[in-house]
Order: sequence, then structure tokens, then C-alpha cells
Amino acid sequence: GDRHQVKRIIVKPGGRLSLQKHHHRSEHWIVVRGTAQVTVNELIKTVHENESIYIPIGAVHRLENPGKIQLELIEVQTGSYLGEDDIIRIEDDY
Repeated sequence: GDRHQVKRIIVKPGGRLSLQKHHHRSEHWIVVRGTAQVTVNELIKTVHENESIYIPIGAVHRLENPGKIQLELIEVQTGSYLGEDDIIRIEDDY
């Protein structure tokens, strides 16, 4: 839709995504397989299968897979602009 987008994200064991933030969207992550270690600003939280976490607009965040199996989650983005150029990468392993 105009103000929402849904993605399926897979992170390999030991992998992590960039530390980033967005100016125009929030995200809600629902873990459907595996275990996620999520950073939201200064909070670091472990999120297990069938649990979720909310990432507010402007929050610095990162997703990591500390487990031994593939991490799979559903990301629901909501906001006034959902383009990929709204990703401000702060730290990136790649």
C-alpha cells in the first residue's frame, strides 16, 4: 500500500545487518524462525520465535542472528515514505 510494506528477511547464523535508521518509517519485526538479537538505540534485546519488537521512526537499529539456525522474520514498514533511499547506514560490515 501507499503507507505500508511487508518484507520477509533471512539472516544466516552469525550474520548481522547494518546499523541504520530511517527518517520516514517505523518497523515492526516478527520472528517466525530462530532467535534475533536486536539493537534499538541503547537497548539490546533477544527476540525469540513468535515474539516481536517495534522500531520507532528515527531509532538507530540493527538485526543480528546469534543462533545456529537461519533467522527468519517478517518486517512490517509503515510511514509516509518507504523508499530504499531512506536507509541511513551508520555502520555496515559489507
